[in-house]
Amino acid sequence: MKIITTLLLFICIQFTGKAQKPRARDIGIPFDGTPGKFNAITDVKGVEVGYSTIITGEGKNIRGKGPARTGVTAILPRGKNNNPVYANWYTLNGNGEMTGTTWITESGFLETPVMITNTNSVGVVRDAVLKWFVKTGWYKEDFWYTYPVVAETYDGFLNDIYGFHVKEENAYEALDSAKSGFIKEGNVGGGTGMMCLGFKGGTGTASRVIKIKDSSYTVGVLVQSNFGSKRNFTIAGVPVGKELKDTMNYEFKAPPSYQPGDGSIIVVLATDAPLLPHQLKRIAARVALGVGKVGGRGENGSGDIFITFSTANPQAFQRDNFTKVEVLPNDMINPLFDATVQAVEEAIINAMVAAETMEGINGNKAYALPHQLVLDVLKKYNRIK
Repeated sequence: MKIITTLLLFICIQFTGKAQKPRARDIGIPFDGTPGKFNAITDVKGVEVGYSTIITGEGKNIRGKGPARTGVTAILPRGKNNNPVYANWYTLNGNGEMTGTTWITESGFLETPVMITNTNSVGVVRDAVLKWFVKTGWYKEDFWYTYPVVAETYDGFLNDIYGFHVKEENAYEALDSAKSGFIKEGNVGGGTGMMCLGFKGGTGTASRVIKIKDSSYTVGVLVQSNFGSKRNFTIAGVPVGKELKDTMNYEFKAPPSYQPGDGSIIVVLATDAPLLPHQLKRIAARVALGVGKVGGRGENGSGDIFITFSTANPQAFQRDNFTKVEVLPNDMINPLFDATVQAVEEAIINAMVAAETMEGINGNKAYALPHQLVLDVLKKYNRIK
């Protein structure tokens, strides 16, 4: 196994010029389905991802000074080209926020990047996106209006969340640094200070390539993973959380209202399959099945919100002209449902495998998923040899 992991890291260096952290497949965790070249949302042609990561200070929390453990993630459906995509969204449990979704439901289009940050920074990131549009000339018209899409999960157990450390420049950094190809996972971007299923969470990604008749399509997923109770944590059908219930538990003083499972997950799903908005709603609903496979239950204190878009039909958005679009029949959509569940499951585990132990405010600590102990549990249940 060590030889295989070393070889995979060597291959990553050849692609990127630097080592990538081991991912779930690298350490031997089994998954169904066929991933794309990068096993990432960026396997969908044109999609770019950028980050701004904020890690400063240590020790006692002094509001406004830190410690800060937070950031911003940007997902651009067609890179830095303003060309709206068919989209839709779904909420499993609504204790969270994703701005701009009302117009997506009404119009069927996503017209902006998708940004993800912490709960208290949605406003500053939204405003920054508007200013970035002005700075970059995103809209070519003299008169325009738009509704930026900004989602959040709560990092206040590790981050000085009421210190408001995310600034406009962090949103600009995430947008300006967006790229295709390999992307970082774990303690990066908006996922920096997140916790998941009893261990350190964060940002993760995965993809699936499927074939429908003579055409191949890609489904790519990015998650900001900050949800779930350890007792429900499952990998490859194995109750890992129950087996590791007394191992590396969170170290923090929970408020009286806290319940295991509180948190949130944001999922952004891209595909190049030619889907209409109502079909993308169906895809978004299946995201919940992937979340459920690893232990999410849509708990009362969790914001589980998912957005999906299709990069097919690049001429679909028109203001003055009629247009023709290609559409996948509903009777052929099942492989995309499978790919969605598989990619979401793997993206969440990738986030946890990549995440490193983090100590935040007041010495609060979330431990990294212990790779070898997880493999030992999978061996115990005969999921791997």
